[in-house]
Amino acid sequence: MHQQRPNFQIFSGTSHPHFAQEIADYFGVSLGKVLFEPFPDKEIYVQIQENVRGRDVFIIQSIVHNPNYYLMELLIMIDALKRASAKSIVAVLPYFAYARQDRKDKPRVPITAKLVADLLATAGTTRVLTMDLHAGQIQGFFDIPVDNLHSRPILADGMQDMGLKDLVVVAPDLGAIKIARAYANHLGEEFAVIDKRRISAHEVAISAIIGDVKGRDVLLVDDMCSTGGTLIEAADACKKAGACKVFAAFTHAILVDPAVKKFQHSPIEKVFTTNTVPLLEENRVPLIESVSVAPLFAEAIRCIISADSISSIFS
Repeated sequence: MHQQRPNFQIFSGTSHPHFAQEIADYFGVSLGKVLFEPFPDKEIYVQIQENVRGRDVFIIQSIVHNPNYYLMELLIMIDALKRASAKSIVAVLPYFAYARQDRKDKPRVPITAKLVADLLATAGTTRVLTMDLHAGQIQGFFDIPVDNLHSRPILADGMQDMGLKDLVVVAPDLGAIKIARAYANHLGEEFAVIDKRRISAHEVAISAIIGDVKGRDVLLVDDMCSTGGTLIEAADACKKAGACKVFAAFTHAILVDPAVKKFQHSPIEKVFTTNTVPLLEENRVPLIESVSVAPLFAEAIRCIISADSISSIFS
């Protein structure tokens, strides 16, 4: 008699295997076997080494650090699974690349976030599971279901252990107002906003801090951090306005070099982030505290498998 196998299978791309392993461990299953063997001319070759016929399949891939390669690898995996008769294919994308290219802000520029959405659907994706999209409207670029998780409860709860007093949550620019308001509501604190004006293509000046930070601890919040410039400028402005301690929290720690070095020489005393993006070895410093959101993704996957509401995770 054959042993009954689970009706789902988890596979990992090569961008963030540790994250995928955490999810597999949560379910007590092994990751699906995949052969990754590039051709000599650098073309990507993938072979799924499991029987996926009639099964719900989840592919874990964070499209970051080398986004063009990892996106193509993901699309090829999806195509292979579709041709192997998987019942459904869920792309689990802890970090969704190209999300900042979500509109035409200049003549003759692409909307690359929409292109990526189309590529995923065309390849055979039946659902996308991601976290803290840079712009919520990106969900509307898809013709398939998109579940957008939020790291805020996990990050905010972790910061409550810091014993911060008279805290104000600050949006480092106008684009982060919704995030700052959500953090402030979760923590039961006030929020403020930093207003900036662009002087030239490469220079931005802070024109005002809307809200009171004098004599208070400050928590700067955003969805991602790449170079660190926006957060560090905001931290400097808050300090000049009389803030006490300054902290920062963001979901996606892209941290392009030399972002961490800049943080270490800034007024920011602690950075809270998640592991949606694999933290490079050179960025593993005491200043940066990373919390795993893999269990949250695993719970969302469980809801998808059992057809439960994902919003129930946050209630």
